[in-house]
Amino acid sequence: MGWINGLFTVPSALQTVVVLSLICSLGLALGKVHIGGISLGVAFVFFIGILAGHIGLEVDSQMLDYAQTFGLVVFVYMLGLHVGPNFFGSLRHEGMELNLWSFAIIGLGTLMSIGLASLTDVKIPDMVGVLCGATTNTPALGAAQQALSEIGLPSGSAALATAVTYPLGVLGVIIVMVLIRRFFVKPEDLELRHEDEDKTYIAQYVIVNPALDGKSVAEVSALSHLHFVISRIWRDRQVLVPQADTTLKLHDNIMVVTNKDDASALEMLFGEKSETDWNEEKIDWNHVDSKVESRVLVLSRRVLNGKRLGQLQLRHTYGVNVSRVTRGDVKLLATDSLRLQYGDRLVVVGEPKALDQVETFLGNAVQTLHEPNIAAIFLGIILGLALGTIPLSLPGMSAPVRLGLAGGPIIMGIIVGSLGPRVHFISYTTRSASLMLRQLGLSLYLACLGLDAGRDFFQTVMRPEGFLWIGLGFVLTVVPVTIVGLAALHTRRYDYGTICGILCGSMANPMALGYAADTTKGDASSIAYASVYPLGMFIRVVIAQMLIIFLST
Repeated sequence: MGWINGLFTVPSALQTVVVLSLICSLGLALGKVHIGGISLGVAFVFFIGILAGHIGLEVDSQMLDYAQTFGLVVFVYMLGLHVGPNFFGSLRHEGMELNLWSFAIIGLGTLMSIGLASLTDVKIPDMVGVLCGATTNTPALGAAQQALSEIGLPSGSAALATAVTYPLGVLGVIIVMVLIRRFFVKPEDLELRHEDEDKTYIAQYVIVNPALDGKSVAEVSALSHLHFVISRIWRDRQVLVPQADTTLKLHDNIMVVTNKDDASALEMLFGEKSETDWNEEKIDWNHVDSKVESRVLVLSRRVLNGKRLGQLQLRHTYGVNVSRVTRGDVKLLATDSLRLQYGDRLVVVGEPKALDQVETFLGNAVQTLHEPNIAAIFLGIILGLALGTIPLSLPGMSAPVRLGLAGGPIIMGIIVGSLGPRVHFISYTTRSASLMLRQLGLSLYLACLGLDAGRDFFQTVMRPEGFLWIGLGFVLTVVPVTIVGLAALHTRRYDYGTICGILCGSMANPMALGYAADTTKGDASSIAYASVYPLGMFIRVVIAQMLIIFLST
């Protein structure tokens, strides 16, 4: 049986893999157990890691540091890559408002930490450590330690305060989310509000506006500021696939794809809206009429990545119309200005022979999309790590600030996911591969974090100041997110998933995000998290250094 013991006790690369795999498997399995209707999901891996460290399981420190770093980097980069396509659109609409809620949490927590330090006589370096642990922000701790070394003060107690308050910092945000959902959330708050996955609306109109009689489709489009695509025209029992120069006539029946908010305005333009509902999921579009077919074709030719739809000249060259583009789970209106991405699914309407030609032009090689672009992922990670090491000098700061291992990769993931197609960078990753890499990275990170904290956790708790630190940290975790979370919920502007993302992002808490993503609909929590995390993390790093420089001397 000695060889079995060696798997867990003899330091080696093999032992590291065995121990971390055991922690992850047990944590993920127990995380699915519901107690009182509540389960912790992937966050349970962290607590299994603490238990493993407490009972004496150890791995090589360099191996542990590598696995923890790799897990965190993979998770945050893939998260940024996943939310990137919708990030800047969300930022333009409500991103700054989301960050204001995050700033409220950060500001309240900072003021509370200063007040509690004076009330309890806890030294500022120790209180900064408590604050870093309560907000699960290790980059801020690193910045604080660097500031302490600059002014000649020891940093050991600050690191110890972070270690002892970190576990309840993780659990505290989850507790708040559970309690808010149990006692304050109404059923309508669970419905997605800011993340409408279908950006398109299909309607049928009858042209009775005499001003449109004899005008071409291009001329009608120029008359209005609204965005729409006419995919079919029914005229005298014939079906036409309209071109830009196709002339409209009175009493034509037209099928239009537009935004839902513009449907009523288009009724005023064309004259009469049909009562037929064309937005049901089960409509067989190929049986709507016999001469025109509708196909979903996948953009898999790399040379077309980043091209605008209008540049492809599909209507002019093949006589077809593209009515919608599906990207991930989001349906987009197929305007000429839409920049296409590798892996987009285009709904193309036209005659069967023309569609065959378009299929060849676009590629439609579905099988190639099942292979994740691993090389691009590693290249993006390298760029993210490089971005995270760039020193940023701020006025009044003795040491430069860096985005770090978490901030750099998530920002680079957002940039690549959103802007990669503009420079013809293939950033497409299958949804299943993205989810698997995020779960793998987060599980590794939590297992390493828990294992490292578990060695001295209970001994530190039993120290005279241990209980005080834990209590202060729990207060700094729970009070700000509870107050701001309830205030945001009271406005009724956000769904519950978005509020969870704000809370997790402002507290730099990927573990709580994992719980939120498992228990809410859609990607609302992830998008909100990515919207507030980079700026919130950066501000916390600056605040940690400012507290050390200005209040501990």
